[in-house]
Amino acid sequence: MRSLTEITITPKAQEYLVELLAKHETPGMNIRIFIDSPGTPMAETCVSYCAQGEQQDDDEQIQLDGFVAWLDHRSLPFLNDAIVDYQEDRMGGQLTVRAPNSRVPQVSPDSSLEDRINYVLHAEINPSLAAHGGMVMLERIEEDGDKRVAVLRFGGGCQGCSMVDMTLKSSVESTLLERIEDLTGVADVTDHSDRSQAYYA
Repeated sequence: MRSLTEITITPKAQEYLVELLAKHETPGMNIRIFIDSPGTPMAETCVSYCAQGEQQDDDEQIQLDGFVAWLDHRSLPFLNDAIVDYQEDRMGGQLTVRAPNSRVPQVSPDSSLEDRINYVLHAEINPSLAAHGGMVMLERIEEDGDKRVAVLRFGGGCQGCSMVDMTLKSSVESTLLERIEDLTGVADVTDHSDRSQAYYA
């Protein structure tokens, strides 16, 4: 069956999910499909249990025989053309999800602040940090009134690097603040005491 986002849940997958949900002790249990870090190289498509009332107000609903599949609103563009299937193997079988658009950047001025930050990090900043074996990820966004601070975590060669303060100020922070007007600050929560992978010790 297809939803407005053109996601396919095959008959085999539906049959497997009906059996799986029937074994659950919670009556009315359904599933929820979402993408973690959508539009980035770190994107991961997930299928989770979703009890009644746990879905978000803006989730898209797919009514199937025996259960409901809820689609995370933020993930909808990245779930387009996704296929949820069940494939049998020697161990019994497993549920598989192929979402070809999950890692494709899809941002606009109307996109969420998180999506816009991730786009800049992975499209502009991380390619340059990769030359030093490093990368940076968005940990969270802290909001206080008009202040919106992107809290970042460095990894690879940037963790413990003696030049990280210069990298953060001269490259990462300046690029993010220039590209994203409603972002007011950048912070680093990386534990830089671990210098085992540092590019500059």
